[in-house]
Amino acid sequence: MQVSFHIEYFTRWGENLCLVAQDVKYPMQWSGNGQWTVTLKNARASMLKDYTYIVIKDGITVRTEWEHHSSHPSKDVYDRWNDCPINGCPFPRRHSAGIFDSPGFRGAGTAVPVFSLRTASDFGIGEFCDLRPLVDWAAATGQCIIQLLPINDCTRTGDWRDSYPYSPISSFALNPMYIHLQDLGIKEDAAFRKHQKELNDLPYVDYPRVYKAKMPLVRKAFKERGTSDMSGTAFKKFRESNSGWLREYSEFCAHRDGLEPEYYEWIQYHLDRQLSREVSYAHSKGVFLKGDLPIGVSGDGVDAYYHPELFNLDSSAGAPPDFFSEDGQNWGFPTYNWEAMEKDDYAWWKSRLRKMAEYFDAFRMDHILGFFRIWEIPLEYKCGLDGHFNPALPYSLEEISSAGLHVDGLFHEDPRHPGMYQPLISPALENLSDWQKERFETIYNDFFYHRHDGFWRYNALRKLPELLGATGMLACGEDLGMIPDCVPGVMEQERILSLRMRGLDSTGEWKSLSVCATSSHDMPTLRMQCQSDPSVEECRNMLAEYLQSPSMLAIFPLQDWLSISGDLRNPSCEERINHPEDPNHHWRFRIHLDLAQLSTDAGFCSEVSSLIRESGRF
Repeated sequence: MQVSFHIEYFTRWGENLCLVAQDVKYPMQWSGNGQWTVTLKNARASMLKDYTYIVIKDGITVRTEWEHHSSHPSKDVYDRWNDCPINGCPFPRRHSAGIFDSPGFRGAGTAVPVFSLRTASDFGIGEFCDLRPLVDWAAATGQCIIQLLPINDCTRTGDWRDSYPYSPISSFALNPMYIHLQDLGIKEDAAFRKHQKELNDLPYVDYPRVYKAKMPLVRKAFKERGTSDMSGTAFKKFRESNSGWLREYSEFCAHRDGLEPEYYEWIQYHLDRQLSREVSYAHSKGVFLKGDLPIGVSGDGVDAYYHPELFNLDSSAGAPPDFFSEDGQNWGFPTYNWEAMEKDDYAWWKSRLRKMAEYFDAFRMDHILGFFRIWEIPLEYKCGLDGHFNPALPYSLEEISSAGLHVDGLFHEDPRHPGMYQPLISPALENLSDWQKERFETIYNDFFYHRHDGFWRYNALRKLPELLGATGMLACGEDLGMIPDCVPGVMEQERILSLRMRGLDSTGEWKSLSVCATSSHDMPTLRMQCQSDPSVEECRNMLAEYLQSPSMLAIFPLQDWLSISGDLRNPSCEERINHPEDPNHHWRFRIHLDLAQLSTDAGFCSEVSSLIRESGRF
């Protein structure tokens, strides 16, 4: 059917309007007096169920509506621009968790990986169902949010490599290790309980051992009930609504393991049911979940296998030398071909985020710098020192020569721009004269901190508004490391919460649109940061300091919350989750106590509640 869309909007010079329906932009025509119109000759009824308008200038989205429109089929649709109706709300887009849009809102929460959870009913590793006692404790103490590490499938061979949550084989599928066996009908007989006790008695997650014990039981359950489950309406609905990624994923896994694709569809169906149940329970308690969006995907995974055109498979992403690693980092996954992704308005990214939004109300954008530029390392190199920026504005030989410098030991060729050169992150300066050192230092500082500001800002703004508008999740950026000047401005413009971390550079004013934390999975915990094990009172004072900050959210690792209890704190201070300088690190940390103890310890709950109340975050 033919539908004409009409809206009144008074633009500034250079601005234009677009209708966005089903992720397709339709440029509108200005007809005077602020009237904008576009006619779709083959509009489908589904387009009218969810559409919006955006303001474009110089190819960048400069304004979006507070929420989308929905209209009944009609030849002419007349709309009003949707502005935020909440006086004092700091955000330009409505969030699915309305609490975040309340003016002056400040909340508190807990961060913990799923694999680190521990209850009596799990099987050597945290499971989605273990979130329930954590939610109960969070709700009882006035917390509003629980933050997790990535929960996507990382399965390859069941060895320690699979424990790395930031190297998923699929950006959509959930990790089978987090499935609850008893919900699949597995009986808790003597053999089950023996295995369960052996694995749960370990102080840490023995990933290969858990995989070897758990997955045969999942396979057994599939043989017993798979046919019945897959004939049901619920499974068929799940398969249909996830068809965009599920078929590729299941065929990929089937080829890897020599099993039928339906087996992996069935596993994902049950994982979705189990996690969705816990999400609903959390919402019923006023607790929201914050997910973690890895900046990369694996080159040996589903996404790169079926969509290689979206990735630069000749390079690896990483980070230049920083607080976490003096030699830089090589994360081992390909970089994105953003030019290819832009051709369909980042459809892959939007699908990925929408799948994530089925479970999460907020998300951490891992290494948000990757949306501005990435530190790219050619596959023939392993060390992060051998990387370069992509995209970049490299120097020509003429520019280098005119500065009285040479290439050897100071610059390296930019693989994306042959004949152009970037400064080495670790140059050889010993044979330079003083004036040459001064010249190179000027070029070095310009390149790494100033030269790209406008370029990288434009690069980020081409994509971030598109991605942020795809869901109602609250966006939080991990903006640590070598931060160019353009990043804070873009995050402020798009209302992406920044990260404030204890022990890192915390100079300058703390703004409300931020998340503050005492430590992270990549850092020593609060107790480990001190020269000697701090007392309960000292830990309480450190938590109180961060809770009193103006940050919208204060989210602390569970280990740091436990540090204020003499009875519940870990007897050992060694409770760090990851060492980022070690690419072969085993992700095995597990909370040392049953999560049911959190709510039953009245003194601990009272201490946490008091801290949160005193800070105005309850």
